[in-house]
Amino acid sequence: MKRDLYVAAALLAVMLVLPIFIGHSRYMLSVLMNCAGLSLVAFGVWLTFTIGRINICQAGFALIGGYTTAILLSRYGFSFWVALPLSALVSAVVGALIGSFILKLRGIYFSMLTISLTEAIRLAFLNGGDFTQGSRGITGLPQPFAGDSPLPMYYLALALLALGLLVTWRVHYSRLGRIFRAMRLNEDLAESFGTNVWRYRVVAFAIACALGGLGGSYFVVFTQSIYPQSFTVEHSIYYMLYCFLGGLEFVSGAMVGAFVLTILFELLSQFQQYQTLVYGVLMISVILLLPNGLMALRAGREGGATPRRPGGAVPSTAASTGSSS
Repeated sequence: MKRDLYVAAALLAVMLVLPIFIGHSRYMLSVLMNCAGLSLVAFGVWLTFTIGRINICQAGFALIGGYTTAILLSRYGFSFWVALPLSALVSAVVGALIGSFILKLRGIYFSMLTISLTEAIRLAFLNGGDFTQGSRGITGLPQPFAGDSPLPMYYLALALLALGLLVTWRVHYSRLGRIFRAMRLNEDLAESFGTNVWRYRVVAFAIACALGGLGGSYFVVFTQSIYPQSFTVEHSIYYMLYCFLGGLEFVSGAMVGAFVLTILFELLSQFQQYQTLVYGVLMISVILLLPNGLMALRAGREGGATPRRPGGAVPSTAASTGSSS
C-alpha cells in the first residue's frame, strides 16, 4: 500500500509541475493528456479484475459516455460540466443493467462476451441514424475553456485522473474492496458467508463502467469529435494491457502502465512502419520478464527474493475463474 501511494502521489506531483518545464508545447501536453485519459478508463478495467473478471468491453462504455456528452452538447445545448457527470451516470446505469446478466459468466466465456458487447455498442452508434450521425460522427464540439492555451484542458485531465485514482483507491482499500478480493479468490465461499455476490458484482461493474464513461466524455471534448471508431475492441485490449504491465495488485498499476506504454509508443514513432512490431515485441518481453508488473519490480529485488505471483495476476485469475465455470 505504501509503494502504491508513493508512486501515485509522485506521478500526480510530476504532472502538476511539468508544464513549468515544458512550457506550452502542445505536442507534449497532448501526449500527457492522452495518458491521463487512458489511465482513467483503464482504472475501470483494473477494478473489474478485482472481482475475478477480465473486462474487454471498457471501450464500449467509453463510447457510451462520449456519445452522451456529444449529444447533450450538440443537440440539447448542455454545459460540459453537466454533461460530464451525466455521461458517467448513463454508462454506470447501462453497465449495471447489462452486468446483471453477463456477470453470471466466468473465465473465457465472460471475456468473449465482453468483446462481442464492445462491437455491438459500436454498431449501435454506427446505425443510430441522425441521432448519432452514423459513420460521420459528431464533430465541431466546443471545449469547456475559452482561449488557445492547452493548459486548462491539461489540468482538467489531471483533475479527472486524480478523481479516478481516488475512487479506485477508496474502493480497493475499503471493506468493499476486501469483499471484491474475497469474491475473486472464491465466489462460492464468499457467498457461503452471507455475501450477496451478485449485487457486489454489479456494483463493481457499474463503477468500472462509470470510469469508462467519464474517460470517454473527456476524450470527446479533448478531440472535439466522436465517431463509432473512436473506441473499439483494440482499445479495450490496450486498456487491459496497461493493467497487466503496471501490476494487478496495485491501484496505480493501471496508471503506470498507461503512461509507460503510451509514451513508449510515441517514442517509437520514428520507426514508422515497424512501430507496431517493435512495440509488440517490447510489450511481450516485459510481460514475460515481469509477470507481476512494473510496480512489483522493486519488491522482487528486495532481499534477492523472487517476486511472488499475486492472487490477482492474470494467470491465477484465469485459472480460478476458468475452473469455477
